[in-house]
Amino acid sequence: MRATADFIIESGAEGSASLVLTGPLLVSSLGVIDRRLRALEGPFAAIDLSRAGRIDTVGAWTAWSISRRFEAPIIGASPEAERLIAAIRAADDNTAPIAHPQLPILLRVPEHVGIVMTGLGQGMVLVLGFLGQIVLASGVLLRHPRRFRLRALVHQMELMGVNALAIIGLMSFLVGIVIAQQGAVQLRQFGAEIYTVNLVGRLSLRELGILMTAIMVAGRSGSAFAAQLGTMKLTEEIDAMRTIGVSPIEALVIPRLLATMLMMPLLGIYSAVIGIIGGAALSALTLGIPFFTFLARIQEVVPVHDVWVGLIKGPVFGLIVATAGCYQGLQVRSNAEEVGTRTTAAVVMAIFMVIVLDAFFAVFFSEVGWG
Repeated sequence: MRATADFIIESGAEGSASLVLTGPLLVSSLGVIDRRLRALEGPFAAIDLSRAGRIDTVGAWTAWSISRRFEAPIIGASPEAERLIAAIRAADDNTAPIAHPQLPILLRVPEHVGIVMTGLGQGMVLVLGFLGQIVLASGVLLRHPRRFRLRALVHQMELMGVNALAIIGLMSFLVGIVIAQQGAVQLRQFGAEIYTVNLVGRLSLRELGILMTAIMVAGRSGSAFAAQLGTMKLTEEIDAMRTIGVSPIEALVIPRLLATMLMMPLLGIYSAVIGIIGGAALSALTLGIPFFTFLARIQEVVPVHDVWVGLIKGPVFGLIVATAGCYQGLQVRSNAEEVGTRTTAAVVMAIFMVIVLDAFFAVFFSEVGWG
């Protein structure tokens, strides 16, 4: 007959009593006495395990919970029981909630602002370090050109450039229509609808073509870079690359960086041209300006330096988008949720920096006479 757990109460000196647990303290045998143990009323001077048999985690937890409930020490425990009880006691201490005093509301806001600003400063240092790694890896590739992965570059150019032509073309065509329609409505008040050509041409080639392209690439390719590298970091593929002597910066980051910098100017010009075509289509339908006349007029009213402005912005915006995506992807540390968080951060970071630099370029080119 299999032994079951039980308990007895032994009286001691001066009216004190001890609770003595007997038999195997196992999950399979404690169910019989669990309700009786819960109904006990103390006090007890000690919880005696000297007559207990085998013990598992459930038995140790039962003894420890009774000890804590009656504030009585555990005596007569075997070494195995002591180890289990000590582990349960430590786990309970670690999971106990720690109360942090909450600051008054007038101090909470400055505290939060300070935390955010400190994080921004640390982030800038990490980004500079990441750029330094890219520069060092680029120097290595210049000294050893055979290490450069040309296939990876072509593959990334196809993914972020060629495959984006459809969505960028559709977006640019619609934006060109909106610019032409809204511009014509305002210019009609002055009888100057013909200047819609100037508005669409200069705005598309100088500003909106490359800016909208950069925003689209940030949302499409920058997020993909962050998600891809973040997943590789999470599955320890990047650590495996380092183990076998392959630099992740050379193999993963630089091809994406170069592909984005090379394709961004081309996509920007493509976007501007499609935007102009959209404006010409609307003008032919609503303003009475023939389609090809609109396009011919573009060559007369748009200065060449507007084209160069868009071309100069392209590689810089591409560098920002690719750097933000790759940097955030390589910052993933713990779990899949962080991949999503870093992907969002990559898109926000890229778009913010693109708009800030676009404002800087606007001021700069105005100062040098290309306004």
